[in-house]
Amino acid sequence: MDISDIIKKHAAENALAHGQAKPQNVIGKVLAEKPEMRKDTAKLMKDIERIVAEVNKMDKAALEKLAAAGGHAKKTEAKRGELPDLPNAVQGHVVMRFAPNPSGYLHIGHARTAIINDEYVKRYGGKYILRIEDTDPDKVEPDAYKEIEGDMKWLGIEVHEVVTQSKRLAVYRDFAVRLIKQGNAYVCSCGQAEFKKLKDARQECPCRPNTVEKNLELWKKMLKGDNTLVVNLKTDMQHANPAMRDFPIMRVSKDRHPLTGKDFDVYPLMNFSVTVDDHLLGLTHVLRGKDHIMNTERQKFIYDYLGWKPPEIIHHGLLDIKGVELSKSVIKKAIENGDYTGWDDPRLGTLKALKKRGVQPVAVRHIMKAIGVGEVDSTFDWKNLYAENRKIIEPLANRYFFVPDPEEMWVSGMKNTEERIKVPMHLDHPERGSREIVVKSKGGKAKLFIAKKDADKLKKGDEIRLKNFCNLKITEHEPLKAEVVEKNLKVPIIQWLPEEVLGCEVLGPEGNSAGFCESNCRGLLPGDIIQFERFGFCRLVEKDKKDLTFYFTHD
Repeated sequence: MDISDIIKKHAAENALAHGQAKPQNVIGKVLAEKPEMRKDTAKLMKDIERIVAEVNKMDKAALEKLAAAGGHAKKTEAKRGELPDLPNAVQGHVVMRFAPNPSGYLHIGHARTAIINDEYVKRYGGKYILRIEDTDPDKVEPDAYKEIEGDMKWLGIEVHEVVTQSKRLAVYRDFAVRLIKQGNAYVCSCGQAEFKKLKDARQECPCRPNTVEKNLELWKKMLKGDNTLVVNLKTDMQHANPAMRDFPIMRVSKDRHPLTGKDFDVYPLMNFSVTVDDHLLGLTHVLRGKDHIMNTERQKFIYDYLGWKPPEIIHHGLLDIKGVELSKSVIKKAIENGDYTGWDDPRLGTLKALKKRGVQPVAVRHIMKAIGVGEVDSTFDWKNLYAENRKIIEPLANRYFFVPDPEEMWVSGMKNTEERIKVPMHLDHPERGSREIVVKSKGGKAKLFIAKKDADKLKKGDEIRLKNFCNLKITEHEPLKAEVVEKNLKVPIIQWLPEEVLGCEVLGPEGNSAGFCESNCRGLLPGDIIQFERFGFCRLVEKDKKDLTFYFTHD
């Protein structure tokens, strides 16, 4: 197959996957198949742009025919929740990794990669490595190391080995020196702005022709803390994509590292440390988003220079998560400013927040397996996660009454000084028994509470039914008064509480609700998940003698 046919094949595949082929996506695939084409990437890119323009004019049938002619079989859809087999996987010899940066706590986006790696490791009887990528000391959150491991356990992931990059700096230095001695890397003193200017113009910087001896002399200055120097990898300064031209692999940081305690050190940049570790740790398969396609191409230079075989790399579509803040730097600053109560604030999408709200790790796993590792981008739908979680907690959560933003309502016509209303703990589980809600009255009158949003809808003469209790007719609106009337099944049902209640606040992702809950909630323990009827599922996080604080799980 000549190069034109290879380009057409990958362009057709890209168009089928994304609607339109893009040259920057196609070139990575072509270079992976024909690495010798790196010698003239400028010409290759022109050919790709021309062929992509032709391919994008084709209809779907023509694209499928072209892709099939290039050896591309039409992909069959895996069943929901099932993952496709790993390419070239050998049972018992699969090694995979999850590699978070400890700049903050894990969030729902991290769960996708962490869980899918775990699913594959379990399927193939392989090894799971948790690699902490902490080579940017300025961004490290000291508590994150412990919290990341705790989140992994919560997700049900069995980690076989934990590797911390800041403890392996000598390893990266050794390979940097090897590349310098090979003539494949050099120490640069141009400065970031000047180097970028030259790089964009496809011009070599003055440091690139330095001798090995000169580079090693400058390397020693880096080891002593000279942060005006960086080690650059030699690639192809004529490459069509500026990102693929010479790029830095080692730099000096004078920020104190919270784990090592050093005030300065020479650290690897991501593309270098990832390549070295993936090889030395024996990775067989790597899952990464398609936004890393260019990084994968960069890393191939390092693999080639060091004579290593890359692992199988699977690029998956990106996951769009809306509705919560996920940026760890933004969250950290907001916590410091008091805008969030902590990394487990219910408005956040961190795993800590989801756990505190009562979301079950099994529900998270089911959703991430369903999203899978397809090439097409997808949007994370919180409703789907809540639906999965509801299946788990609905049968377990006992029922209680809660009235947010309560208003007093005086009810007349009470026949007894004390009414004991039996309410089932769970309608589907009668074996759990019932609880009593006690209404006390004096002179035939009792003080009750209903929610302000319900009270505002009422007017004089309206009839309502208090859930599990009695029917009322509104006799006055301000102040709110009612009288007991005969039962009528065709009236609105209102949530209510008697005078004896507990103070209650429910903290949720869309705001907080303060009010009263029934006194039976006094027997709950922190961590218990319940359902406030006609409100939603909640998890108790704090209690004292008079007040309870819940996190809202979902409706």
